[in-house]
Amino acid sequence: MELKMKSEDRIVQWREHLQRYNALRAADIEELEDHLRSQINSLTEVGLSDDEAFLVAVKRIGDLNSLSNEFAEEYSERLWKQLLSTTKPTEGQAGEKRDTIVTVGLAIAAGVAVKLPQLFGVRFEGAPADESFYVRNISLLILPMLAIFFAWKRGVTRSGSLKLSLPFLAAALVINLIPYERLGATEVLAALHLPIALWFAVGSAYMGARWESHSRRMNFVRFSGEWVIYLVLIAMGGGVLMAFTMFTFQSIGLDAESFVQSWLLPCGIAGAIVIGGWLVEAKQSIIENMAPVLTRLFTPLFAILLISYLVAMLWSGSSILVDREVLIGFDLLLVLILGLLLYSISARDSGAPPDWMDRLQFLLVVSALLVDALALWQISKRISEFGFSPNKVAALGENFILLINLLGAAVLYAKFLFRGGTFHALERWQTAYIPVYVIWAGIVVAVFPFAFNFR
Repeated sequence: MELKMKSEDRIVQWREHLQRYNALRAADIEELEDHLRSQINSLTEVGLSDDEAFLVAVKRIGDLNSLSNEFAEEYSERLWKQLLSTTKPTEGQAGEKRDTIVTVGLAIAAGVAVKLPQLFGVRFEGAPADESFYVRNISLLILPMLAIFFAWKRGVTRSGSLKLSLPFLAAALVINLIPYERLGATEVLAALHLPIALWFAVGSAYMGARWESHSRRMNFVRFSGEWVIYLVLIAMGGGVLMAFTMFTFQSIGLDAESFVQSWLLPCGIAGAIVIGGWLVEAKQSIIENMAPVLTRLFTPLFAILLISYLVAMLWSGSSILVDREVLIGFDLLLVLILGLLLYSISARDSGAPPDWMDRLQFLLVVSALLVDALALWQISKRISEFGFSPNKVAALGENFILLINLLGAAVLYAKFLFRGGTFHALERWQTAYIPVYVIWAGIVVAVFPFAFNFR
């Protein structure tokens, strides 16, 4: 992709700044410039404006070169002054306003979609049949709005949009035509796994319908982590809002609890999912610095947690209790650790040499691998003693998939740390493995009901 004239002018300023110093040779500046152009291109492809892309790229180059970092600070100050000045709306500002309007419209549409079944007698807090409907369809009512936003943002063609809609249409048919036992094991498993499959349908829209690109998959991994952060922050603010809503109305003798539970909570959750995606998209230049901070904070904490757990298990001689709640808890823990690993990989410069953080990540992966192997052993033992059930088979499959993923990551991390391997190989392994989760989620949704007689 050719850089626009504004970007070229900024690159000239940046290069002139570096040329004032004798510490850098012409070859060094050319190498840095190639890296800068590559960064700008990749950032503009994921939706950043010219100003944002250039600023973020220069800051990243600043990590490699102190003189470039000095320029980044000067340029950042000038850019902030431009952003805060009371000038006429620019084309970029008009685009931001348009994005805001579209996002708010889709967030409202998501809230309406959640309440729309009520027109047909299906209530959010109703009979068991109503609960069953929402358990199966809640992700289908909300996630298409986020997919529509990204398809619009990426300029996906009409034919491309039609292809993006096919997974949602297929999921709607499968989840509603299969005769599940109401709130039975296979229905609950399908409800838990359907959002996983549909999230990657959203990812296809985020990547502009170019799922085959490993770099775009990694960008989507990064987006997913940042989206969760924003969603948690929105949830905290929303909880405060709901609490004060009930408190203020209660002070005048009115009970707002039913309104909060029936309208504000479901519509707010639906809208927050869309708003969170928009915030990540709009504020990438700010949020991107959160990734290395969060991974450096939580990686040692989770490593200590897993090591302490393994030591306690050996000391006490206890084994893992295999029941539904424990299985779900372990799977969530392992998925969280895998997400932390992916987020760390997405935030790391693949060209940098190994450091202490990489060794800590390797320790976390090995610890998670041991815990996963123990859980897998206990699940297999339980199945051999008491037979198959939907929950046990689902846990067995998910832990096996996680085991292979963690094993591959451990091997590639060891090669990177001790045998001169490349970090790029670890990145490729993680992005190439993502479709395995989509396939497994589809199996649980579409095959498990028939395998276990819909119970």
